[in-house]
Amino acid sequence: MTAGFTIQLRFFASVREQLGCSEQTVTLPPEVVTVGQVRQWLIGRGGVWAVTLAQGRNLRAAYQQEMCDESVEIADGHEVAFFPPVTGG
Repeated sequence: MTAGFTIQLRFFASVREQLGCSEQTVTLPPEVVTVGQVRQWLIGRGGVWAVTLAQGRNLRAAYQQEMCDESVEIADGHEVAFFPPVTGG
């Protein structure tokens, strides 16, 4: 099977705490080409990944350090980050 993009994953706040890591470099399968597909692929790892990144959870995503929705297409060598919504007051 041909490999897809290699990207840097970053996790912040409670997502980082639940996963037990702040970043990973991964090589994706070739069919994973959007931020949403990255999330689905990570959920497919099962266990804590499936629970922490589950579709029902309200999480934000960033691509190349800019907030984005899950339809954004990714490129080799770039960064995808996941984190909970920021609240403040």
